[in-house]
Amino acid sequence: MTKPLASRIALVTGASRGIGYATAVALARAGAHVVAVARTQGGLEELDDEIRKDGGSATLVPLTLTDYEGIARLGLALHERHGKLDILVGNAGVAGPSSPLGHIELKPWNDVFAVNVTANFQLIRCMDPLLRQSDSGRAVFVTSGAAHKANAYQGPYAASKAALDALVRSWANETANTSLRVNLFSPGPIRTRMRATVFPGEDPMTLDTPDQAAEFILPMCSPAWTETGKLYDYKARALQSFQPPA
Repeated sequence: MTKPLASRIALVTGASRGIGYATAVALARAGAHVVAVARTQGGLEELDDEIRKDGGSATLVPLTLTDYEGIARLGLALHERHGKLDILVGNAGVAGPSSPLGHIELKPWNDVFAVNVTANFQLIRCMDPLLRQSDSGRAVFVTSGAAHKANAYQGPYAASKAALDALVRSWANETANTSLRVNLFSPGPIRTRMRATVFPGEDPMTLDTPDQAAEFILPMCSPAWTETGKLYDYKARALQSFQPPA
């Protein structure tokens, strides 16, 4: 039986654990060749074992996303090897400090934006030409409800995710008349290491798993997906349009 994403090339960031890991496995099971990007070699090797166990294939890219020249080199390598990119899942992110804004130093603020915003901007810059070479390029970026809730003591994270939302929506508007579809995915509370760090008192067994969330990211990566500039709210199980404030 032909798999729905056979012959498609999928790049996933933050692929060594959590939602990125689960999404990479799901894409590979659907037939895509996964280009898995993460900081940790060990986590990538575990992912490769899981993908190969199901007969899938992956290219492992140990890369810190603040190595912006490294992202550019990856784009060049993908061009030379495949001539296109079909799927981009921008999942990697950091939580940053949980403190009053007045107590946060400039460096940790900049560190959060370097990963959550600037790295994704560089991904867009470097992968846009490759995605346009696909007959149905698909891009999904993992955001957070913090972007609009603006929770106290999570200012850097909330601000960076709000910036990511605006960045991705601008790109969606720029590419609306192409075959490229660009969207956001908001997972809500998921059983991940980042969530446990920010909410240490929470019982993780009350939360959905990354595998469950990945099941809903997968359709957004399919050639059959037609929406662009939207946000899929996993908790509400609803595709939402952005509206101006009431």
